[in-house]
Amino acid sequence: MNPQDTQPVKSGLPLLALAVGAFGIGVTEFSPMGLLPVIADGVGVSIPSAGMLISAYAIGVMVGAPLMTLAFSRWSRRKALILLMAIFTIGNVLSALSPNYTTLLLARLVTSLNHGAFFGLGSLVAASVVPRHKQASAVATMFMGLTIANVGGVPAATWLGQVIGWRMSFAATAVLGLAAMLSLWFALPAGEAGRRPNVRHELAVLKSPVVLLALLTTVLGAGAMFTLYTYIAPTLADITGASPAFITGMLVLIGLGFTLGNGLGGRLADRSLDGTLIFFLVLVIVDLLAFPWLASTKIGAAIALLIFGVATFAVVPPLQMGVMRAATAAPGLASSVNVGAFNLGNAVGAAAGGAVISAGMGYAAVPIAGAVIAAGGLALVLLQRAGNVRRRKLAMQGC
Repeated sequence: MNPQDTQPVKSGLPLLALAVGAFGIGVTEFSPMGLLPVIADGVGVSIPSAGMLISAYAIGVMVGAPLMTLAFSRWSRRKALILLMAIFTIGNVLSALSPNYTTLLLARLVTSLNHGAFFGLGSLVAASVVPRHKQASAVATMFMGLTIANVGGVPAATWLGQVIGWRMSFAATAVLGLAAMLSLWFALPAGEAGRRPNVRHELAVLKSPVVLLALLTTVLGAGAMFTLYTYIAPTLADITGASPAFITGMLVLIGLGFTLGNGLGGRLADRSLDGTLIFFLVLVIVDLLAFPWLASTKIGAAIALLIFGVATFAVVPPLQMGVMRAATAAPGLASSVNVGAFNLGNAVGAAAGGAVISAGMGYAAVPIAGAVIAAGGLALVLLQRAGNVRRRKLAMQGC
């Protein structure tokens, strides 16, 4: 989007600063899931009503991603990222101070506005500080903050909220926002101010069939993951007979899988974006199809969920890089919208799993539904790959 920060610099500190921001965003996105009963009691609403705080956040991410990216495009990327984390910090402070449910809901919407634009612009910065053949790994390093949040940050914030109070959980997350702002200020190059965006032109880029296919692949990839992940606790209780302690351990194991898969997906995507997507989507399909059988024992469930975590998050770096490269005329906007597509996939997966359960098919059918969604994503990748081959052949013939 903006021709800035294009000269490679030492990548370690910038990528670490971006990961700190991603860590904070991961904590604020996922920690309320474990605090819903406490929050519901604190603001005097039912648990389903408190669940709307999570839905509101996801909606804010999808709406805010393109709007905030376009609004901040005139700033240097360092300044834009710092301002986005300032919105994050203010949103969490407002959440901690909210006197009632309505103000808390609005505060969550404010907090969510930074999410898509931060990961979108952050992906561009991560890619700009390394050579082209290491760009996917750099993007994966930023997303590593999100995966580590699931392993350590979210459980810590949940514990803090349960022991001291949910307001302190939001307050502590706001402190993470301040730390991210300082990290970004000292670690990123100043960069140049951007140009006023041609909104019509940039939005037109998103209408390209290639970009739309890439975004739809992201929706299906995330949908496959969240079909099972959303209902992992009742599914394990039903199939495995798991105790709450075992379920907690499995959630930590999935988080470890996310972290391993993120790094592995980034390194392999540097070699082949399509090849990485195809391999791990096939692995997701096989794992989900085998899940009802494997989860009949605790050891089998642990193996299946570790593979699930690795495979589902290994597709994230290549999906993000794929959209950025498909939308070369507007990579920042496309990258931000792709993060919104992840959240849309979350909603699609949760809805698919819920539909299967409501239809009386049983919890064993939940991972099967996820496998079907993953198969749709795999079909789109193969379709895109065939199209790329045809275009290369036509280009060679034209020469």
